[in-house]
Amino acid sequence: MPVNCPELGRGISLTIVLEMPGRFAAKSDDAEQERSTLTIPSHLPGADQFSTRVPEGDNRERMVCGDCGWVHYVNPKIVVGAVCRLDDRILLCRRAIEPRHGFWTIPAGFMEERESSEQGAAREAMEEAHADIRIGSLLAVYNIPRISQVQLIYCAEMNVPEVKPGPESLEVRYFAWDEIPWDELAFPSITWALQQYRQVWNSPSFAAFTNPPGETGASTPA
Repeated sequence: MPVNCPELGRGISLTIVLEMPGRFAAKSDDAEQERSTLTIPSHLPGADQFSTRVPEGDNRERMVCGDCGWVHYVNPKIVVGAVCRLDDRILLCRRAIEPRHGFWTIPAGFMEERESSEQGAAREAMEEAHADIRIGSLLAVYNIPRISQVQLIYCAEMNVPEVKPGPESLEVRYFAWDEIPWDELAFPSITWALQQYRQVWNSPSFAAFTNPPGETGASTPA
């Protein structure tokens, strides 16, 4: 993300690299990092001015410019996705990327700047499955503090049935409920979303779900 340090000036826009787990990571992976770190590419002018320390008046480490005191704050990532339904079948995508390459997921990913959560969920469905969807009610809000994620999952209906894999998917297909490959789902929150969606399958209105009881998102799944 671009960072403009006013004292460094000279028209330099530094890039802070947040080394987080892979895209939409919500289950452990051998290469997954449990703790985020901040680095600045050392070849950039002014990069040597930044260090990790606790700023005055704060209570945790931040990336701080030693020249002007500018503080770079890193906030949790927002993931958006949708349980997409066609009649009595659910759309799933088999991942072509790590983490969890080859496992099944609903269309979901990180929000982009200057889009609403609904727009982001629809975009992810189009990118991952070329799926034209109609976003409905908010199904759930999940907190995954272990990897600093908040996930917003929507209910959605297909506008048209045609789908095909996008660059991040090996294949995409519709599953009847008894066909869902539960043992091959990529992340715990995918299981949560599908099971909670089933509870409100034909409900016109309902309160959004949260993490299931006992699932705090704070520890690494087994």
